[in-house]
Amino acid sequence: MRISQLEGRRTALWGWGREGRAAYRALRSALPEQTLTLFCSHDEAADARGLGDARLLIETAASAERLAAFEFVIKSPGISPYRAEAMAAAEQGTRFLGGTALWFGEHPDARTVCVTGTKGKSTTTSLLAHLLRAAGHRTALAGNIGLPLLELMAPPQPPEFWAIELSSYQTGDVAAGGVRPEVAIALNVFPEHLDWHGSHARYVEDKLRLLTEAEPRIAVLNANDATLAALTLPDSEVRWFGREDGWHLRGDLLYRGDAPIMDTAALPLPGRHNRGNLCAVLTAIEALGLDAAPLAAHAAGFRPLPHRLQPLGTRDGITYVNDSISTTPHASLAALDCYDGRRIAILVGGHDRGVEWGAFADAIRRKPPLAIATMGENGPRIHELLAPLAAQSDFRLSAAQDLAEAMAQARAALAGDGVVLLSPGAPSFGPYRDYVARGRHFAELAGFDPDAISSIPGLGIA
Repeated sequence: MRISQLEGRRTALWGWGREGRAAYRALRSALPEQTLTLFCSHDEAADARGLGDARLLIETAASAERLAAFEFVIKSPGISPYRAEAMAAAEQGTRFLGGTALWFGEHPDARTVCVTGTKGKSTTTSLLAHLLRAAGHRTALAGNIGLPLLELMAPPQPPEFWAIELSSYQTGDVAAGGVRPEVAIALNVFPEHLDWHGSHARYVEDKLRLLTEAEPRIAVLNANDATLAALTLPDSEVRWFGREDGWHLRGDLLYRGDAPIMDTAALPLPGRHNRGNLCAVLTAIEALGLDAAPLAAHAAGFRPLPHRLQPLGTRDGITYVNDSISTTPHASLAALDCYDGRRIAILVGGHDRGVEWGAFADAIRRKPPLAIATMGENGPRIHELLAPLAAQSDFRLSAAQDLAEAMAQARAALAGDGVVLLSPGAPSFGPYRDYVARGRHFAELAGFDPDAISSIPGLGIA
């Protein structure tokens, strides 16, 4: 989908976050004389009016009737196309697109590696860019990781490769852009974002659209994920990681087939799942036609991302670990795995999207931490599920009203020795704007400078 195809067509924008503003700038740059309509909140409307753009009409109610008045609506990723008003407008012919679709339509020849998965996609995308740059290749790091693709529409010196993180909100946009990615990486599929997608089945379907509809030239898949292992992709070459005939781990040792490459235990990739995702990156680098084996050692120079199993430091005998990005119970379990054998007090709970915590409870039954503090909207539901286990085991279970109270409970349980682990397994919505704000508050409560722990290294083109 080229932006030029929108010329003279009834076109609207829906949402005025960073993605929405990037879409506006891209459209206005290409179509300076075209009237556009923006649907946004009352607070956002004041900011948009400040642009002084007489050809930008602003409305604060996106009803089905109003949306249906447009041929195209460029929506921000956080707005679900399964909302009643969007579905009603789509039935009347309105076509909904995201900024990712527009970017792909404008860059048909870009050498792209798209990364998706329920967990680990940000670290994987960053690690991919890091290793490509270490090999001397000018590489862009963008997408869901914190830099909208539309902010890199026409760089003065284009990169050789694009490392692009895509959320399940964006994966379908790649196919809509009408351009096949060169390589697509799928790491794993767990229940996530059910409020946006409406059901687990639709979440899986939307997540996999990067593979099933965008039809990448090469699909790099995790052989150890049951959903991915069952896929049939007749229009893509499939390369597996996590299998003994490719890149895989044996314990902490990294192998390429039968050839040992290096010990990964000391790499700055917290958690075995992240070291496993190094296998995905190396497989993708080979898919680009490069020799990956010499690049593996450069993973030692990788800077871990903020809010992802991020050790903040130690105060009074207690180590604080910020895993605020954790928004699924599976992610919380992976975080606990990283600190196996330590005295751990984990903080769980947040916005309730209806995700089940049964697998988390089963894992806790087998190997409980020292303490669990529940909090947030779904905290009472998690607490109720875990209470019978706490009564039968020796872990301490407490209920908190907010993050500050949960931290106080965790500190009391550890009594000056152990790890306070923020790995909520749920979104931050409600008390916080996003997981970044939640992680920053955690750092403040622990006595650390939030500004020193929040920047994502390597964004953009380098």
